[in-house]
Amino acid sequence: MSGLRMSRLRMTGDRWGDVATYLLLGVLGVFFALPFAWLLSLAVRTPAEVYLGAARFIPQAPTLDNFALILSDPAFLTYLWNGLKLSAAGATLAVLLAIPAAYAASRLDFKGKNAILVGILAVQMISPLVILVPLYRWMVALDLLNRDLSVIAVYGALGMPLAVWLLKVTFDAIPKDLEEAAAIDGASRLTTLLRITLPLARPGIASAFILAMVTNWSQFLIPFILLERDGDWPISVAIFNFAGSTSASTTQVLAAACIVAVLPAVAVFVALQRMIVSALVVGAVKG
Repeated sequence: MSGLRMSRLRMTGDRWGDVATYLLLGVLGVFFALPFAWLLSLAVRTPAEVYLGAARFIPQAPTLDNFALILSDPAFLTYLWNGLKLSAAGATLAVLLAIPAAYAASRLDFKGKNAILVGILAVQMISPLVILVPLYRWMVALDLLNRDLSVIAVYGALGMPLAVWLLKVTFDAIPKDLEEAAAIDGASRLTTLLRITLPLARPGIASAFILAMVTNWSQFLIPFILLERDGDWPISVAIFNFAGSTSASTTQVLAAACIVAVLPAVAVFVALQRMIVSALVVGAVKG
């Protein structure tokens, strides 16, 4: 009976622990959602209702005219395209650089492998602020200032460490027997990687690409420093000057622009979060 009682007490404790965890997550969710909700409230207001401030959270006469205004502005669409182009290209470069490094770390045994992997991960913790001044001088010396290639190269370098670790976990989960069977049939390691391993690693590759692209989408300092022409800026930089470039440079227009700028990254992450999480834990499940 005592064992049964202890089991019930343990289950009750676990249940209350789950309740406390969900309550904490709910509070954090509300804390981070409130600024976005307030921004949305401003974005659907008329100019007259903006001056009501916090007196009315839900607008009395919500309108989508602010969104129509910014989406009809050619400059804003150019900023969106620049952001999409730079983010996607930088994420692609990060994944392409990470694939051979992650595959080598997963399949080959060599001296100092763990130290190298830790060093790669440590690079991820370095703030872009630390390298901005030497990076700017280096880009000037290479005549890469005000070129998309400079931003894409930096995006790729910053996104590669996380992609290496994510793809290593993905490669670890793929049975080596498949590659050994291909080697017996005469396939080279490169052929095995391209025809067997990479197709099986598509979820992990897609997850690494998405995480890198979402990170690039929100970058501000790098494109702000390396791109000086207004027409080359991505939306993360241009959003601060966008209100002054519209015919109605008001608070609600800027709020609508911020919503449109943030929404793609949020929508992609929410829609594909299960795939990303599954790719992150696949190695642990295998172990």
